[in-house]
Amino acid sequence: LLLDIYFVQVLKAYAYFSPGREEQQMYKLDIGWPKTPEHFTGQTFCVAVDSLHGLVYVGQRGDNVPKVLVFSVEGYFLYSWNDTVEMPHGIFVWNTLTDSSVWITDVGTGKYGHTVKQYSPLGKLLQVLGTPGNAGSSLIPLQFDQPAEIFVEESGDIYVVDGDGGMNNRLLKLSNDYKEIWLTGTNGSGIGQFKIPHSVTLDACGRVWVADRDNKRIQVFDKVTGEWLGSWSSCFSEDGPYSVRFTANYEYLIVAQLNINRLAILAAPPVGSIGDCVMVHTVQLADETKPHLVDVDMKSGAIYVAEIGAQQVQKYVPL
Repeated sequence: LLLDIYFVQVLKAYAYFSPGREEQQMYKLDIGWPKTPEHFTGQTFCVAVDSLHGLVYVGQRGDNVPKVLVFSVEGYFLYSWNDTVEMPHGIFVWNTLTDSSVWITDVGTGKYGHTVKQYSPLGKLLQVLGTPGNAGSSLIPLQFDQPAEIFVEESGDIYVVDGDGGMNNRLLKLSNDYKEIWLTGTNGSGIGQFKIPHSVTLDACGRVWVADRDNKRIQVFDKVTGEWLGSWSSCFSEDGPYSVRFTANYEYLIVAQLNINRLAILAAPPVGSIGDCVMVHTVQLADETKPHLVDVDMKSGAIYVAEIGAQQVQKYVPL
């Protein structure tokens, strides 16, 4: 029996330390983040990292719960705020040389919903895009219907995926003074069409990446013209992509797959080529955690995962 146990341990050790396994082990869970998980009192839908100031913003839903929680990257709870946020879906931190602000997409159906809003770090409302409480068609650029996520460039140009199950299925680029630069997308499965565009991000070479959730693919567009550049689908036969974020060095794309409780790590393609996806590694989460949206700390490389099933945000650090 002792000999059997020894051989099992040797086999386990070999499986863990074998060259192939070692190369693939890319992230580990930071079990100490956050220090006080009891602050998660609702369903955690979204997370955004302010790498510059070492802050992590969490958007959660529920009755009589603070809608935005703020932690340090070390895991200490700092403060929360609640005003004018109904049902947060996506969240993004935008930093300039002099200031930082927090953008939130609100998919609520009450008086604050169907909007994209900008807040100060302490929760003061600075800007509202859309007509609060009114869902709108894609004929009007700034009339949203359940806007899913936002990404803001350093220049202040804004990318919005509008359509977390509403009447709109589109990708919109706005200037820093909130004028339409281009708009693309209708409901469908063709090139440049969407079925629930759920998450949006940019790479370092001017390409816009959209998680086209219910079409089970990622579509890629030129950030200047809005031109369609390609799509990835072969990695998503089991479950569509819910969230897209690049690693700090833009070498990989992190994709959350909610229904199979998984993070997929895909190789970023070279400039001038999209091709199809290559899955480099996966991080299997516990059953029923349901990872919804993620964000990456562009300084440390850590991945933060908002899990609506587990009602928590978890932090994964690169090895």
